[in-house]
Amino acid sequence: MAPTKKSKKGKKVSKKLKKQKKHGKPATTVLPIDPKASDSDWWDSFWLKNSSSPDFPVPSDEEEGFKYFFRVSRKTFEYICSLVREDLISRPPSGLINIEGRFLSVEKQVAIALRRLASGKSQVSVGAAFGVGQSTVSQVTWRFIESLEERAKHHLKWPDSSRMEEIKSKFEATFGLPNCCGAIDSTHITMTLPAVQTSDDWCDQEKNYSMFLQGIVDHEMRFLDIVTGWPGGMTVSRLLKCSGFFKLCENGKRLNGTLRTLAEGVEIREYIVGGIGYPLLPWLITPDRGDELSDSLISFNSMHESARLLAVRSFLQLKGSWRILNKVMWRPDKRKLPSIILVCCLLQNIMIDSGDQLHPDVALSGHHDYGYGEQCCKQVDPLGKTMRENLAVCSKQKCLLN
Repeated sequence: MAPTKKSKKGKKVSKKLKKQKKHGKPATTVLPIDPKASDSDWWDSFWLKNSSSPDFPVPSDEEEGFKYFFRVSRKTFEYICSLVREDLISRPPSGLINIEGRFLSVEKQVAIALRRLASGKSQVSVGAAFGVGQSTVSQVTWRFIESLEERAKHHLKWPDSSRMEEIKSKFEATFGLPNCCGAIDSTHITMTLPAVQTSDDWCDQEKNYSMFLQGIVDHEMRFLDIVTGWPGGMTVSRLLKCSGFFKLCENGKRLNGTLRTLAEGVEIREYIVGGIGYPLLPWLITPDRGDELSDSLISFNSMHESARLLAVRSFLQLKGSWRILNKVMWRPDKRKLPSIILVCCLLQNIMIDSGDQLHPDVALSGHHDYGYGEQCCKQVDPLGKTMRENLAVCSKQKCLLN
């Protein structure tokens, strides 16, 4: 082993101690921290401190209590720790110790970050629950976000052809919509901004400063594609057209798989369903809002709405589970906020992939964009209109068969 080099920092400390002695001040010795003295019993301490708090309607069962505080089961929690462990160990910044002078374990770091994202409470409040300071919560949470954004990206990707066939089969069996690949919706993440950063771009129709999140979900409400980072002052249709997903679809590189042949030789291409805020396109089908609708279109609208609500419910669960997205964020860094949003979506997908059941009190009631009126897009592509009419005829035939 090579000889250890003398630390310049050590010399500075020594000079400081001599100076304190000279002026009659008590000398304080800084003891080295044993790396093995990790805060491994964090859960017992946390549960003892927070399970009886009058501020939380915490379940008496410890396992349910764990899910209440961190949204995920212990098994899923351990999996998340395994994803970020290397990053949280390899780059330990100074100061990541608790009040007893012990290094924070990876598990406690993950718990702090999950609690911050799940509760949306202030860094001071979250820190008090774990016995750490505000700056530690800030450092831990951001390091976790950076790591999970990279290590868990395989949990949010566009399906391959075999997986897509499964999704289409489920949509048809559940909602009667052949060749449907998902449902799309968007939501506002509201925030306050310092005066120097305010602009009409970020001010939305309800006079809130916000950032958009658009998501496409499958039959299990798993996110297949998201777009975020764009100002809330845009329209939903404009947001769609600025997305990479739109460009891929328009260039035939997405939603361009196997055609489905219906009765009388009518072919239906792959598509997703969306609300009235979206344009009617050959690959994005919206409901018909005409005054006098045929029976077939009425039937189609009903099936369409049932499928579209999957995206609405997914955002309700996302904002209910990770309440940092449902609160008004205080002056967030607009460059970092997209990463926070993405990680919350990744966590939602990890829960679904792991088979975790949401706590019954988690999902929001009502609408994920409470107080926002639904915008209406009048753009109608003739091929999209023909697609919708063909699907309406198909839906009527299914109703007659049933």
